[in-house]
Amino acid sequence: MRIHFTGIAGAGMAAAALMMRDAGHTISGSDQDVFPPMSTYVEGLGFPIAWRFDAANLPADLDVLVLGASAKLGGDGNVEVQAARQRGIRITTFPELVGDATADRRNTVVAGSFGKSTCTALMAHILREAGRDAGWMIGAISPSLPATGHWGRADEVVLEGDEYIVGPTDARSKFLLYHPRDVLLTSLIHDHVNVFPTFESYVKPFGELMALLPPDGLLVAREHPAIRAIAGQTASRVVWYDTTACDGWYPQDVSFGETSRFTLVRPGDRRIPLTTTLLGEHNVENIVGVAAYLLERGLVDETQLARGVESFSGIRRRLDRLTRRSSIPLIEGFGSSYEKARSAIEAVRLHYPHRPLTVVFEPHTFSWRNRDALPWYDTVFQGVAQALIVPPPHHGEASHSQSGFQEILDRVAAAGVPVAGVETAEAAMAALSGLAPDAVVLLLSSGPLLGLPDSLPPLFDASYGPRDAV
Repeated sequence: MRIHFTGIAGAGMAAAALMMRDAGHTISGSDQDVFPPMSTYVEGLGFPIAWRFDAANLPADLDVLVLGASAKLGGDGNVEVQAARQRGIRITTFPELVGDATADRRNTVVAGSFGKSTCTALMAHILREAGRDAGWMIGAISPSLPATGHWGRADEVVLEGDEYIVGPTDARSKFLLYHPRDVLLTSLIHDHVNVFPTFESYVKPFGELMALLPPDGLLVAREHPAIRAIAGQTASRVVWYDTTACDGWYPQDVSFGETSRFTLVRPGDRRIPLTTTLLGEHNVENIVGVAAYLLERGLVDETQLARGVESFSGIRRRLDRLTRRSSIPLIEGFGSSYEKARSAIEAVRLHYPHRPLTVVFEPHTFSWRNRDALPWYDTVFQGVAQALIVPPPHHGEASHSQSGFQEILDRVAAAGVPVAGVETAEAAMAALSGLAPDAVVLLLSSGPLLGLPDSLPPLFDASYGPRDAV
């Protein structure tokens, strides 16, 4: 088939496009108003891409148009969608496309409020290093993998399962379309308040996901009361993991550093030594969950697991060190929700416990911009030496009760955190020009963050001396 992706620079869209190209289809795409790292990543994928929406972008022999869910794409008002409809071309979404294409394979859905991108990429990397050509779809870029999407020749497919809705006219969670045989469930914390206003509404699709698992399937789940409450809805075998001793899988003797080490304890008290360069306690938790799944399913052995964990270099924007020579580490994290932002902050403080931490934060998602989420700002920057905050974007602000920029700044200041607003890249650079030599800087956003992840690293490497100076 010939497939065109309208909104190709969406993380899930690009991954689905790569899967479909691997499966033998002819791919093209279009997008506009996009930013790195996805914009630069997509430019190098090798299929035709137009950087503006136009009916002329649609090939004459087009079979399917895949429409992304982002509000900026315009939905039914998009000129490419209108042209496709006039021509009688099938219009679908990437979750529907991927779900239909993989319906007869053994799909492992990695779901949860946080950790799913890292766990999906880690699982795909370990399988690949072990010589198993599984398919995968990941909503983030990992330098350990050749692409975010891969069709694969093995029966297994590893899919990052997003609980967010398919689109404005389809309120199903994306992961419900993936025909799961197995699930790795990492967490369950209220998120996406713009579409799930209560915790009960947020949990509901996860319960529906549990009910889709077949009797011969496997659920590997993080020990948590909310997850325990829905695990009874599955007919599959359930295996638990935790960060402390439990009746399932857990880590022991954790030592954090540039290279962290711990012992993985599996049921039956068998112990496996593991090392990782990933930062943070939450990444140890991610490794335990992935290891439990792969070994329970017998997809790799213990040696292959240890080798894959050690060689995995993480994913972009998830505690990714951007500087190479600077004595002040510049680290980029993903701050789309309270839990993700807080985990990133705690991880940096864990690895750099005696160094003052500056966080540059952009409230990019609807969750952070919603006035109901203002209490998040009371504690999210706890332990931070200073916070520099970028104004929230304006797209979609009319559809919910958006907090004002000054409201956010005042809330952080009231929490006792030194805070300043920075509205331009130049203002942010000026604010970061006089840092103490033992400082650490964390960039947190799910958006462009004024282009700082690209512009700051060379400035830091040039201004703050060699990395071993502190």
